[in-house]
Amino acid sequence: MELMSYFQSGERIHLVDKKGRQYALTLKAGDLYQLSGHKIFHDDLIGKPDGSLAMLSGNKTMLALRPTFGDYVLKMPRGAQVLYPKDLALIPMWADVYPGARVFEAGTGSGALTMALLRAVGPQGLVVTYEAREDFARTAMTNIERYMGPVSNLIPLRRNAYEGISLLEDGLLFDRLVLDLPEPWQVVPHAAQALRSGGMYLSFVPTVPQVVQTVEALQRAAVFGMVETFETLLRTWSIQGRSVRPDHRMVAHSGFITVARKIESGLWPVGQPVETIHEGIDAHEEREDHVR
Repeated sequence: MELMSYFQSGERIHLVDKKGRQYALTLKAGDLYQLSGHKIFHDDLIGKPDGSLAMLSGNKTMLALRPTFGDYVLKMPRGAQVLYPKDLALIPMWADVYPGARVFEAGTGSGALTMALLRAVGPQGLVVTYEAREDFARTAMTNIERYMGPVSNLIPLRRNAYEGISLLEDGLLFDRLVLDLPEPWQVVPHAAQALRSGGMYLSFVPTVPQVVQTVEALQRAAVFGMVETFETLLRTWSIQGRSVRPDHRMVAHSGFITVARKIESGLWPVGQPVETIHEGIDAHEEREDHVR
């Protein structure tokens, strides 16, 4: 038997037109939604199944859907600039955020990355997030609770991560540390103290000078190894019969992700880039093959 999911008053939905453009609204009994002169009462949407058609005045037909996380992020109110879905998909993977993990995040911004981390750690995990600006923190919590409802495993704090990271009440260190800040290198010394051995560091920045300063700080800290930096790109394609081509527009550069592990030194110089390590291993294996 198919289980149907119906829209309820108070939840966020998207109306999608024939060109794929999405319009967000929060359902409220008795309210009226208007779009370019076309109207529909919220009561006509409440109780309808997810994925159903909505008929607005003037015979305008739209699709009514619960937004995916990516769709919600692009349409939600924002204070700080939000990360794109392509970046939100990669960050939990490259930071290896797993169910039950204890994660530190800064800054909260508009809450998009916070939600991605909460989804990754699950109900048994914990996310502690720092945001220095009160207006950003307020917008973020509105966005988070509107999409996820009340969350008991989130600790939002009005603090500046540049000034330090407080350990958890039980004295445990964090498993993962994720930064979306203009100057993550200022947090690296604090990260070295707050992360457990083997823990993952990840930061996201938009420019090359920021990457360089971040990597140099990780190397100076002398407790981080396996440092990698990469750029995230996304190119969509148009498939229409025999016409197959990349779309004319793409979400190209949005930023660089840098990851590192907190490790005990001894195997190789701490802070040495992974590329150099790989090159050294390859060269060593080539020499062994030559000898044989």
